[in-house]
Amino acid sequence: MLHKTRGIVFRFVKYGETSIIVTIFTELFGLQSYIVNGVRSSKAATKMSLFQPLTLLEMVVYYKETASILRIKEVKCHYHYQSIYNDVKKSTISMFLNEIINKSIKEETHAGEVCRFLFESMEAFDKQLSNYENFHLVFLVKLSRYLGFGLHNSTDILTGKMLDIEEEQLFNLLLAADYHEILVMSNSQRRALLELIIQFYTTHTENMSEIRSIQVLREILG
Repeated sequence: MLHKTRGIVFRFVKYGETSIIVTIFTELFGLQSYIVNGVRSSKAATKMSLFQPLTLLEMVVYYKETASILRIKEVKCHYHYQSIYNDVKKSTISMFLNEIINKSIKEETHAGEVCRFLFESMEAFDKQLSNYENFHLVFLVKLSRYLGFGLHNSTDILTGKMLDIEEEQLFNLLLAADYHEILVMSNSQRRALLELIIQFYTTHTENMSEIRSIQVLREILG
């Protein structure tokens, strides 16, 4: 049966000589896998660029509850990023966030809400022209609330971990912050808060193994 839905690309793997299997988090069905034939061919009608991680899509898809791999009938880009791929800091933050969501978003419960959050967040990030060095921190705080183990106050995360007074004040500001708000912090403070949030995710998420992109993130952001 055909359905129209939005979706955000999480990852893909090559399949055969010219095809891929792409994992997309959809607004209607949550996490789904689709086979896309011939997309890696030079003559492909559908461009491979549509299936890069975090691409925002509008699709017409086939759905069958018992099928593990489905097919896409129609697909187009919902929103074309203007700055994420052209800015080194933004692309590094995006790579990190993509790794986190791949490890943490598994369930189909509240798929519509989670998908809308991801769409709104990535569009906001792309449009943010300055002061976005803390975007990933705010994003992770917000995402945790959609995943059911949300960060709401400092006692959720500071048990057994001491911060200095300034860092704790920053953390409390972070919990209430939106993407456009400016949080002034040093690189060391940003790293300390990120470490706490990652530890919190690790405690509440299965299979949150080593995050490979975090070292690159630290190097790029300073």
